[in-house]
Amino acid sequence: MKAVVQRVTRASVTVGGEQISAIGRGICVLLGISLEDTQKDLEHMVRKILNLRVFEDESGKHWSKSVMDKQYEVLCISQFTLQCVLKGNKPDFHLAMPTEQAESFYNSFLEQLRKTYRPELIKDGKFGAYMQVHIQNDGPVTIELESPAPGAATSDPKQCIIIGQNWILKNS
Repeated sequence: MKAVVQRVTRASVTVGGEQISAIGRGICVLLGISLEDTQKDLEHMVRKILNLRVFEDESGKHWSKSVMDKQYEVLCISQFTLQCVLKGNKPDFHLAMPTEQAESFYNSFLEQLRKTYRPELIKDGKFGAYMQVHIQNDGPVTIELESPAPGAATSDPKQCIIIGQNWILKNS
């Protein structure tokens, strides 16, 4: 699962000339679901998105508050093109979850967001529709997130490797 999270002052979605969803200050999440995504990936992504510290605190300290801390809104857009693999210059989407399965998975993602946060602050586009997404990026701040690879340690990004008698600390 991949997400592009943008801090916004406002964002909206239009389908067929009609605005179907809009938020004020908060984050806009473009979400790409892969064939291999599981419930564990979904839960990981929900946790990361809602706790991502991209806002400043009351004293102006940057990168210290999440969308939940600030009680801001979230606009989610399903975007299979995030699962693109280029074959030369042509996009290939074979890694994206098929539409029928992806729609159910995406709805579960939204449900988990609403269960974890305040449901009235979670908005979304229209799955599978041709949409115009209007984003007023704030900063600009854009963060890419990706669920951990299968079998990857998710509890602590710092991992120790033993080589002979020496310890090496990765990502320190």
